[in-house]
Amino acid sequence: MIPVEFRGFAWRHAGRRAKAVSDVDLRVEPGERVLLLGPSGSGKSTLLAALAGLLTGDSGEQDGEVLLDGKPAADQRERVGILFQDPETQLVMARSGDDVAFGLENQAVPAGRIWPAVHRALDSVRFPYGPERDTHALSGGEQQRLALAGVLARRPDLILLDEPTANLDPEGAQHIRDALRSALADTEATMIVVEHRVADILNLVDRVIALGPGGALLADGPAAKVLAEHGETLAAQGVWVPGAPLPTRPARAAGDLALSAHDLALVHPGADRPALDGVSFELRQGELLAVTGPNGSGKSTLALLAGGLERPTRGRAAVPGESRPLHKLPARRLAARVGTVFQDPEHQFVTATVSDELAFGPRQAGWPKARIEARVDELLERLRLAPLALANPHTLSGGEARRLSVAGALAAAPGVLLLDEPTFGQDRRTWGELVDLTADIRDEGTALLAVTHDRDFAAALATRELVLDQGRVSKEVRR
Repeated sequence: MIPVEFRGFAWRHAGRRAKAVSDVDLRVEPGERVLLLGPSGSGKSTLLAALAGLLTGDSGEQDGEVLLDGKPAADQRERVGILFQDPETQLVMARSGDDVAFGLENQAVPAGRIWPAVHRALDSVRFPYGPERDTHALSGGEQQRLALAGVLARRPDLILLDEPTANLDPEGAQHIRDALRSALADTEATMIVVEHRVADILNLVDRVIALGPGGALLADGPAAKVLAEHGETLAAQGVWVPGAPLPTRPARAAGDLALSAHDLALVHPGADRPALDGVSFELRQGELLAVTGPNGSGKSTLALLAGGLERPTRGRAAVPGESRPLHKLPARRLAARVGTVFQDPEHQFVTATVSDELAFGPRQAGWPKARIEARVDELLERLRLAPLALANPHTLSGGEARRLSVAGALAAAPGVLLLDEPTFGQDRRTWGELVDLTADIRDEGTALLAVTHDRDFAAALATRELVLDQGRVSKEVRR
């Protein structure tokens, strides 16, 4: 157990004029379990990175101090375990067991203790495969479980969790919370967790710290007291306060066929079963088809095949007016017909500023300059990205990056838009804005397919729901 302290801490990312956080003064006592709340962009992830000793002089400018057990956080890295928003960024080995063992080996844990610790950690997060499983064959949620196992295996004194269940289906998210509860009871480690969905994590914490823009302290205390006294203010600022009503946007009548998928299947080399097996559907203008199901059921694979980004082992995906299946279209032609928002937004950023990122698709499509500028300005305002127009996309928070990736895919107004976990990392306010923007695009005639674990998003927008299980359609629900 170690105490955590911020003393007048401020951080400005390189290339940014505004500080991500400023004048932060906080103390977390040894063994406390803290939920860090705040709207997207309030600096929560920056504070976690500072505690993990990951903010370096070449990536920005710091004022004040960040102390762990009275010493600079940068000198205490081995005592800290952090799970990032994107688990893929911390998976370094080809085999799952080796990845969990990697951190233990770097800490010079005796060889005879490493693999028992690996197996215990994998069991604690209910990892569904053995240690030989290829890390590249895992779904996003499975990667997140594996990354958490790597954190827990080291038994750190301070555990930092940035949206630990965001990529998981409800059952998998509960597994993670159960694993955390067990690990915390066993280690008595200090824990700080960032989680937008407040209700799901409250029984794991004993203190709530709520931040406003720039890391300003809004509230601090027991969860019940903070939510009772500041619930309305927090909800207005974007925090997912339990019980607050959510909007719905029912669809109008669907239009003409926009995309068809017939008998789509994909078998990865060496896999014991198909990642996807015989999935067919039609997608029409002005509707949103939600694709749901547990982690590893084939949802993201379906999006890749339906978007023409991977060659199917069997079957085809096509759009009207094209004689060839989507995976055989030239890249520029494919992008003009089908837009895709990936699960990991930073993987699709190709320019140096937010404004250029939004302009990239329309430029490739040959839009005139005035139309491009108008579209960029519209999206910057609607998704609250205007203050970040000149920022490097890779310096955005997780929530800001997700909003930019959605906006970038929408910028050129393709006829079909595929979204893989579009609401991941969003606070309540930006979630509502994404719902409204997505509904507007749908109602203008765009056909949308959304892979999602977000039941609220599906309920707000979907006309149909395709439920996958083990690579097959288990049921189809019409709304």
